[in-house]
Amino acid sequence: MTRPNNSMEEEIWEAMKFVYDPEIPNVSLLDLGMIESVSFKDGTARIEVLPTFSGCPALEIIRKNIEKAILKLNGVEKAYAEFIFHPPWTTDRVSLSGRENLKKNGIAPPPEYLEEDGTWHVNCPYCSSPYITIENIFGSTACRSILYCKSCKNPFEAMKFISVNL
Repeated sequence: MTRPNNSMEEEIWEAMKFVYDPEIPNVSLLDLGMIESVSFKDGTARIEVLPTFSGCPALEIIRKNIEKAILKLNGVEKAYAEFIFHPPWTTDRVSLSGRENLKKNGIAPPPEYLEEDGTWHVNCPYCSSPYITIENIFGSTACRSILYCKSCKNPFEAMKFISVNL
């Protein structure tokens, strides 16, 4: 993630705090670690975005939401959000506040690591119990799975673990 070089870049980074993932209310793209870089020159803003999954159906909505938010800033005449794939997005990019906001939305944050056998463990976002079962590896979106808490009896989704350092 690049850091701002000038005050307009700082304003753009600040605006990114209020551009939310359309599939996860109250979780910003910034908190998900999807914003890789921001640049501003001669009235044009460019934002490089890392998709969580390349086939995500919300990518065009995300692009439009970013560009719309940035065009509201004084001094920005053009805004371009571009999806890049290097470096790849990984779940370790999700911020602490992003993890907390995922829980508030009933989604378990991604695990921080895989076990040696390749399994991963999360706690229930409702009661924090570790006693869960994976009901379906395929959730409502490509980046989530469906789980069930044996303690509070609630179904919930969890973000899948994605890393380049397996």
